[in-house]
Amino acid sequence: MEIQAEKIKPYDPSAPKTGQVERMFDSIAPAYDFMNRAMTLGIDNIWRARAVRMVASRSPREILDVATGTGDLAIRLARAAKDCRVTGIDLSEGMLSIGRGKVAEAGLADRISFQKADCLSLPFPDASFDAVTVAYGVRNFEHLDRGYAEMARVLRPGGMLCVIELSTPRGKLTRPLYDLYTLCVIPALGRAVSSDKSAYTYLPASIAAMPQGEEMLRLMTEAGLSEPRLRRMTFGVCTIYTAVKER
Repeated sequence: MEIQAEKIKPYDPSAPKTGQVERMFDSIAPAYDFMNRAMTLGIDNIWRARAVRMVASRSPREILDVATGTGDLAIRLARAAKDCRVTGIDLSEGMLSIGRGKVAEAGLADRISFQKADCLSLPFPDASFDAVTVAYGVRNFEHLDRGYAEMARVLRPGGMLCVIELSTPRGKLTRPLYDLYTLCVIPALGRAVSSDKSAYTYLPASIAAMPQGEEMLRLMTEAGLSEPRLRRMTFGVCTIYTAVKER
């Protein structure tokens, strides 16, 4: 299956995507948390909370948070699953630096650790984690199938993969409003807040190009995972995907 999102890149269409994504997030790291809240009007907190409840209900002891960014999801997971340890990985050292400060402020440095790593080559043995999560990150993978295969590899049998991703609503009323907001408002807001003018043009383009719905579930199945499910949130603006590694 040809995946258009792999061709959407922040800066140079002819250069590899991974390095560009790292550069982009290093650039926007200081504005990232503010932009997340502003772009979603704070509703992204509801989406994260729903995903965290789903993961925590399985009582995981070891969680890997891929594309952890500034650590919002990692912190929520550590608070919800009281006995767990969370390892967060990200390409961007700029994002991780902010995340480490947030973890220290939350008093969770003994249970959350961060390291710079590529999701296409995870530096962990097979079957290392009870759950793997990724929030708003899979559209940045240079090779989506390899990213899913790596996340499946490090899951223990019976473990859950949980992916939160922005998606395109289908409603006749919501779709035009969504297009206006993502194509006009978000890039303008991004230019006003961040010095990186390309980043918030890349965002809506990458969302539109991503496999969504059943196509995303098919990628999970092809990676060797079972019980793929999706839950559409807030009129389809966000989707939570889950799958389980067979025992």
